[in-house]
Amino acid sequence: MITSVLVANRGEIACRIFRTCGELGIRTVAVHSDPDANALHTRVADTAVRLPGAAPADTYLRADLIVKAAIASGADAVHPGYGFLSENADFARAVLAAGLVWIGPPPAAIEAMASKTRAKELMGIALLPEVTEADLPVLVKAAAGGGGRGMRVVRRLEDLAPALESARAEAASAFGDGEVFVEPYVEDGRHVEVQILADTHGTVWALGTRDCSLQRRHQKVIEEAPAPGLPEDLTEELHRLAVRAARAVDYVGAGTVEFLISGSDGRAHFLEMNTRLQVEHPVTEAVFGLDLVAEQIRIAEGTPLPDEPPRARGHAVEARLYAEDPSRDWTPQTGTLHRLSLSPAVRLDTGYEDGDPIPVHYDPMLAKVVAHAPTRAEALRKLSGALERATIHGPITNRDLLVDSLRHKEFTTARMDTGFYDRHLAELTTRPTDPYAPLAAALADAVGRSRFGGWRNLHSAPQTKRYAMAGEEHEVHYRHTREGLAADGVRVLHADASRVVLEVEGVQRKFEVTRYGDEVYVNGTTLKALPRFPDPTAQLAPGSLLAPMPGTVVRVAEGLAEGSAVEAGEPLLWLEAMKMEHKITAPHTGTLSELNAVVGQQVTVGSLLAVVRST
Repeated sequence: MITSVLVANRGEIACRIFRTCGELGIRTVAVHSDPDANALHTRVADTAVRLPGAAPADTYLRADLIVKAAIASGADAVHPGYGFLSENADFARAVLAAGLVWIGPPPAAIEAMASKTRAKELMGIALLPEVTEADLPVLVKAAAGGGGRGMRVVRRLEDLAPALESARAEAASAFGDGEVFVEPYVEDGRHVEVQILADTHGTVWALGTRDCSLQRRHQKVIEEAPAPGLPEDLTEELHRLAVRAARAVDYVGAGTVEFLISGSDGRAHFLEMNTRLQVEHPVTEAVFGLDLVAEQIRIAEGTPLPDEPPRARGHAVEARLYAEDPSRDWTPQTGTLHRLSLSPAVRLDTGYEDGDPIPVHYDPMLAKVVAHAPTRAEALRKLSGALERATIHGPITNRDLLVDSLRHKEFTTARMDTGFYDRHLAELTTRPTDPYAPLAAALADAVGRSRFGGWRNLHSAPQTKRYAMAGEEHEVHYRHTREGLAADGVRVLHADASRVVLEVEGVQRKFEVTRYGDEVYVNGTTLKALPRFPDPTAQLAPGSLLAPMPGTVVRVAEGLAEGSAVEAGEPLLWLEAMKMEHKITAPHTGTLSELNAVVGQQVTVGSLLAVVRST
């Protein structure tokens, strides 16, 4: 029997595995980088072992350090989670060679399937030996790992070489393996996958389908089970292919076989087999009433699966809550997560607690939110409602995008495909802001600052407050009167430091207000309190390029120097942050008058990287 498990991972997935271990009475061991010394997964584990450094290559990708940590901590088993070393056959072999139990598939199965190139060969699928104009569009893809990293769509031949270079760099950073390959890109397809669970006694379960078509940067955003609207014969075909893939490599444990369903002819195209637990596994757990992590542990202990899986019941939908700004090319955000609270009616898997910092070194996912209900429509309503009413105080997130996506007609009628955000991102990121949020913030602030409870015996001159909201400045005015606070166009029914009630055209509007320094949160709206008078010195030269997030300069365009002529949209340099590369381009045609970035340089958000003077 397994008595102690080291999880070779961090964040949400480590916490999720620890939760099951605790329920099974198994001791837990965390590993942590220096930025994660006080992270939630480190705090909740029974024991934690330091991996010196910050970058994944120095910490969570160091198989030797993790095996030593398992031995030093007295663990008798290792669970890899997902990402990092979870699909690394050499790591699995090192764990087994140390006399530890590996909670995952055999190294030979990982080797056969974890490399997407070898997996396609095994399934009899030929790769593109070279790319011609007739092959376009194509997809450059990392051979190892997943999560959308190391993937690029190429629509012009001249873009192929830089796409290959960029994908190799990103894949090497994320997975320690820079191998990439090229395959045809299927337009308007649905991403559908089958959950596999196999034991050491020859039983293989196909646990239904999942649809993961809503993606950004080839990384899933919303997933659901079962995949809606699939013909029964296609579902059966996907189950057969998934079981065949598992049996072909003598698979053991949890895995996922992924397919792309063509929008034109409905054919299934094999994508890959992920030899690990998936981020979206909770939707399958909800529908089948299983704990897949518990099943992984039992399988590793040699327990056989029943001949048949349990029956599927209802529908489940998962949304990934990211600290990112979808309206600005999905730019990752860092800072402090002051508060995260959702309805207990939904499942919340997270690696954060209130007050935790969001580090720059890792994926920006804050949490996974899962709803299960008897029908798909009920599950969508339950999840969108819970997200809409969630309290999220901290960096910008994709919460509004998730809510509007779950309610979009194309999604609710199950007509979505992987091009959903390409078509609809603009409309999904132009949600109108609440025009009364700045006034509510100002009234709450006025009460909080007043020694007299927010009113005065004498009439006072109008007061003014300025706030930044959704990239725009808003100026609001209010007055102190004998009856309390007042403002034009509304009746102030109640105002205290955390709650304001306004009557607008006869309708009560209620506002919950929370402030952390200059950051103000009014219901679901984020504001920043501004000084009464703008700083006249805070002016940047036209064409200034600022770092959109903290990160590392990983590349500068070849030959770029001060005085270089550049074209509008031309890539100038690349930042790496939160495991993704971000391209910085020229804002207009002109001359590079200032270049402050060099490869390897660490930059903070707002750092001046370069200036392009218009010509």
